[in-house]
Amino acid sequence: MVIVEEKVSDKKTFGDLYLGIDVGSVSTKFAIIDDNMELKYATWARSKGSPITSIQEGFDSLRKSLSDEMESRIKGVGTTGSARYLTKALVGADIAKTEIIAHAVAASYYIPGVRTILEIGGQDSKVILLKDGIITDFAMNSICAAGTGSFLDHQAHRLGIAIEEFGEMAAKSKVGVVIAGRCTVFAESDMIHKQQMGHSKEDIIKGLCEALVRNYLNNVCKGKKLEPPITFQGGVAANSGIKTAFEKELGHDIIIHDYFLTMGAIGAAMLAREHILGENTTTSFRGFKVSDMKFTPKAFNCSDCPNQCEVTYVEKDGGDIIARWGDRCGKWTM
Repeated sequence: MVIVEEKVSDKKTFGDLYLGIDVGSVSTKFAIIDDNMELKYATWARSKGSPITSIQEGFDSLRKSLSDEMESRIKGVGTTGSARYLTKALVGADIAKTEIIAHAVAASYYIPGVRTILEIGGQDSKVILLKDGIITDFAMNSICAAGTGSFLDHQAHRLGIAIEEFGEMAAKSKVGVVIAGRCTVFAESDMIHKQQMGHSKEDIIKGLCEALVRNYLNNVCKGKKLEPPITFQGGVAANSGIKTAFEKELGHDIIIHDYFLTMGAIGAAMLAREHILGENTTTSFRGFKVSDMKFTPKAFNCSDCPNQCEVTYVEKDGGDIIARWGDRCGKWTM
């Protein structure tokens, strides 16, 4: 795990704290808020290897960055992301919620009245529609990689430029170039064709940004009315070329909050706080020592009925099963 962003509050006094963890396919995010919903700590890191390794390295970073006092003040933990159940089992979290709910909760808090959330991560993309802070509709796309962060990273590498320069180069474009963005194969072949025709990298990058936005709107957002205020979250929101393309297509300003990278983790922390206070319960969090434990994920197919469910479980320190999930009937879940 390589930490690329870290924020630790410079305020020295802390009350009760709540931890949120968002583990996705490309990155792992941690966030800590206090009882007043103020962000005290946030980190975003690229995940390399297994989710277990990423989580444990994240806790190792927490232990090095934060005091023992802050660890003892964590009263609730929430997880989200594609590995939320695995993460919950490993760390002893109190709740596990979908990215849809976590992103909506955090965005509604920081951007009052937000109606549309555009979220594009490393491997998938989603849109969330809200009214008065309530989710009214959403859609996800985890099948086509066109427009996701991994695809943009690949194209930046192929063009020989840093992904961080995408937006700046797109802004320098002088000629409109249309790139086929329906899928990754068509987009890449069309980009190569445009290069062979002599178009500049700046024009091709701008055309790619606009193509990927059209693909997102035509597929993920098909049939949905995107109303302002509109906010853009996830790693791809760092690409100003994509933001500009969204504003051109939608005819509205796109809001990118300072915490756009860690909104999912912040939302998970907020949900953990709500759960602990609402249930008047205590946390089952194992503490930062999670980084030193040995966890082994395993799975089996249950043959007790035609569903043939794939049940996943996790063993701690070579023996004790700490969690099982994946069965539809609840027979194995613990």
